[in-house]
Amino acid sequence: MGQKKQRLSEAEQPQRLPDRAQTLSPMEPCLGPPAALGPQRSIYFSGPKSHSAQLGSEFFDQPAVPLARAFLGQVLVRRLDDGTELRGRIVETEAYLGPEDEAAHSRGGRQTPRNRGMFMKPGTLYVYIIYGMYFCMNVSSRGDGACVLLRALEPLGGLETMRQLRSTLRKGTAGRALKDRELCSGPSKLCQALAIDKSFNQRDLAKDKAVWLERSPPGSSEPAVVAAARVGIGHAGEWAQKPLRFYVRGSPWVSVVDRAAEQNAQD
Repeated sequence: MGQKKQRLSEAEQPQRLPDRAQTLSPMEPCLGPPAALGPQRSIYFSGPKSHSAQLGSEFFDQPAVPLARAFLGQVLVRRLDDGTELRGRIVETEAYLGPEDEAAHSRGGRQTPRNRGMFMKPGTLYVYIIYGMYFCMNVSSRGDGACVLLRALEPLGGLETMRQLRSTLRKGTAGRALKDRELCSGPSKLCQALAIDKSFNQRDLAKDKAVWLERSPPGSSEPAVVAAARVGIGHAGEWAQKPLRFYVRGSPWVSVVDRAAEQNAQD
């Protein structure tokens, strides 16, 4: 952990943070909103406490497993360059524990330019590309090389824009209208629906003006959580079976339901 503290200190130096102007892709124009439209003014959280809706750095500073659980029920917000806000409640996550985890990109403690976000301060986005065309969004947690993958959202706002983005970016099913439950029911679908691409890699989710996390609405009940095996990591040996995927029981927005895990939790 001493090495990570040193890296966190270095990452916090202004000259070491990625220049936003350099990280934006041609598909992602400048997204800086007018000051009056900052995330603290979100219409979704109105009232006298709306200024505190955005979750800060302290929320992300916890180990991967409790962070993966804590994400459930919180609201991910994406502000597009035209001011449109896309919103979704997180209903499914996966924890990746760092060097010991054979399914993690940081297994063995190896650091590369690709996975550097996993070793940066908690709350740093780690966005990577799969199959040469799709993106997945992770958030670094406490611990060397540990992070949480965001797998699925319940869409709350901007659904028509999400549908347009998904229809433009998805492959192989052009022409068929997407159902609401299909918009964000998977890590790559989530990124398509929110227009998240590689330009978001290594951004700070606690401070960014184009994407941030807000606490669940006041009065929301604690979700019933299912712990199940992660998806698509059959190469990881015994780690493929560890219950490190967490989702809201009964949510129709979850990407993959594990009936066996649900039954075991009830026994």
